[in-house]
Amino acid sequence: MSPPPSPEAQSPAPRSPGAFSKQYTAGSAAILLMLSSLASGVLALIRIKYVNHIWGAGIEQDAYQAAFTLPDLLNYFLIGGAASISVITILNRYREAGDDEGGDRALSVILTTMLVVLGAGVLLGEVFAPQYVWLANKGFRHDPERAALCVSLTRLILPAQLFFFIGSVMSSRLQVRKIFLYQAFTPLIYNTGIIAGAFFLHNRLSDHHGIHSLAWGVLAGVIVGSAFLNSLGAFRTGLRYHPIVGFRDPAFLEWLKLSLPLMIGVSLVMFDGIFLKYFGSIQVGGITLITNAKNLFNAPFNIIGPAAGAASLPFFASLYQRGLAQEFSASVSRSVSRLFAVGMIVSAWMIALAPWLMDLFRGGKFNRADAEAITHLFALLSVTLALWAVQGIYARAFYAASDTKTPAIAGTLITLVSIPIYSGLFHAFGLRGLAIASDIGIFAQTASLAFLLHRKHLVSFADLEFEELARALAAALVAFTATTIATHFLPPVSTHLKEFVTIAVASVVWAAAAAATLFATGSKLPAQILRRR
Repeated sequence: MSPPPSPEAQSPAPRSPGAFSKQYTAGSAAILLMLSSLASGVLALIRIKYVNHIWGAGIEQDAYQAAFTLPDLLNYFLIGGAASISVITILNRYREAGDDEGGDRALSVILTTMLVVLGAGVLLGEVFAPQYVWLANKGFRHDPERAALCVSLTRLILPAQLFFFIGSVMSSRLQVRKIFLYQAFTPLIYNTGIIAGAFFLHNRLSDHHGIHSLAWGVLAGVIVGSAFLNSLGAFRTGLRYHPIVGFRDPAFLEWLKLSLPLMIGVSLVMFDGIFLKYFGSIQVGGITLITNAKNLFNAPFNIIGPAAGAASLPFFASLYQRGLAQEFSASVSRSVSRLFAVGMIVSAWMIALAPWLMDLFRGGKFNRADAEAITHLFALLSVTLALWAVQGIYARAFYAASDTKTPAIAGTLITLVSIPIYSGLFHAFGLRGLAIASDIGIFAQTASLAFLLHRKHLVSFADLEFEELARALAAALVAFTATTIATHFLPPVSTHLKEFVTIAVASVVWAAAAAATLFATGSKLPAQILRRR
């Protein structure tokens, strides 16, 4: 283990704060990250449209979508799938104690030591990629073309996890200082990298190898958008990093203790995608269709869910570590209530306009039958938008309280119980059955986290804003009904331009109906959303 850095070796004092060093409140940080997610979501939609146009729902895109499974699992089991969560908890304690030097040393030990571990994991993944692809994709076992293509793409994407980890740890230092601007740019650069890779490289790579342009784009996007950008921000705020490998260092052992339950436990949030791809691989194009529906569902979800969760964690952790138990419970419940309310209203829009929204992605090799298939899947998944959003808040409440064991155990049990549900519903209803199984699973996951937080006297059910939730449900039902009726009075569409017009007009009806219902019932939600605190 290397000794701590001497004063002479320390970095210069941090630069004067500027736009990229601005500190945010919980509300303004959530709004910033939601705006970032909105812009990133638009880029993601462009990416999906472009990729579908070039490759359609076939062998190439099946292989590409399946190639993310092993890298994601490596991230999940070696660094807990959310490295920054445990690091934030540790760094926040140093920050509250006024010991920035100790925090920087802890960061150095955790980052360097885990890069050694993760590097070894990447090497093993490169070697055993063929065996994993065979195991994780049932339909590839008798389809050597899809299997071979998936293996080569997996090997190309695997090293991205090293740079993702660097970015996650560096971002943790920024988050405990309430600096979120660097994090806001990360997904924008990532999506831009994939689009640029496809645009500039797919014609230069022959035959199936054109799909490799996407993997090169993934790698470039993670290196620049995650590792480089967040490292730049961390060093601009005065980070004193020294490469220290210390498997027995107290800082690393503390991080390992917090992260180990996340590493050895499983969560349906992660394994939902694995189950969808495993069964979807049985039919050619199945992975592409179910993944497209999931990714398109994630576009609005990523605006209201992960952004709010990422912004809230440092504030939750600060409240808990200061011993403000009642404020902690009220803050978590308030976030859950607002997010669930917004999720219900947005779900109404997604379900009512699903046929027109999904048809926008028709074109090129992605035909009308493909668009119709993902319409049904998208509508089924959209029912549980609010649940997907708030489960992240409940999970972060546990993490803020330095309890990663409870959600890991609960998640493992829910995931194991869900396996026969996915299998049974897929064999009964095909891809639609998988979407229904996903809805059932996330309901169980979210309900279990809420119950356990209440039982541990961390977050009380009594602090939920039930009256506001009832008003939001009424607004969602009225908005859905009004939007559905409006679409029946609009003329049939035959072009994407006319679909945009239909979506725009119907969206105005949806927004007006939801807003009118909220105001008529005396809801505080509009004011709460606009209030930055």
